[in-house]
Amino acid sequence: MFYDGQGFMVRADSNLTTLEQLDGKNICVVSGTTTELNLEERFSQLGFIYTLSAFTNTPDAFKAYEDGVCTVITTDQSNLAVKRNGFSDPKAHTILDATISKEPLAPVVPHGDSQWLDLVKTVMMALINAEELGITQANVDDMVINSNNPAVRRLLGGEESFGQSDLGLEADAIAQAIRAVGNYGEIYERSLGENGIGLQRSLNLLWTQRGGMLYAPPLR
Repeated sequence: MFYDGQGFMVRADSNLTTLEQLDGKNICVVSGTTTELNLEERFSQLGFIYTLSAFTNTPDAFKAYEDGVCTVITTDQSNLAVKRNGFSDPKAHTILDATISKEPLAPVVPHGDSQWLDLVKTVMMALINAEELGITQANVDDMVINSNNPAVRRLLGGEESFGQSDLGLEADAIAQAIRAVGNYGEIYERSLGENGIGLQRSLNLLWTQRGGMLYAPPLR
């Protein structure tokens, strides 16, 4: 699960930091996309006057931005972060803390494979719960042995069951997964966060943290 949304990237030396400052600017966008429609709708609501530089594909839009054809480029924030990471000087570009659409993403599996769907959903929920419970790649083995929290012990296969056998999983399957890749937060930081493409967690923080929307049903 990943909460994405349409954002904006500018040059760090442009001194542009808010959505309101984009009024009157030249904005690069890929034509014929929901990105273009979202931009037109939101800026019309705000009463912004702007210049639209539309391109038929993503590479051309980003090349135009790099060449200075436009001051701003807009697409999903994850895409902005990936493209920025490929620039010669990523730190010279800033993704604004402004989102104008909701683009939730989740794993996709082949239609009709219900067991695989159940497994993917279960592991995803387990890794989110692991972060909330403080289980990490570094401490999972200690948690298996020493934790007296029933939710932790159930998740890691040390007490009761949340239905592992019904899914064809070993009792300690989630502990194995955490040993391999860590919890949700660790995966995020390694792939998308400061150690990855530099994308802030924002809505993808746990629901217990300010601004976060991420939670999973408890497994029991």
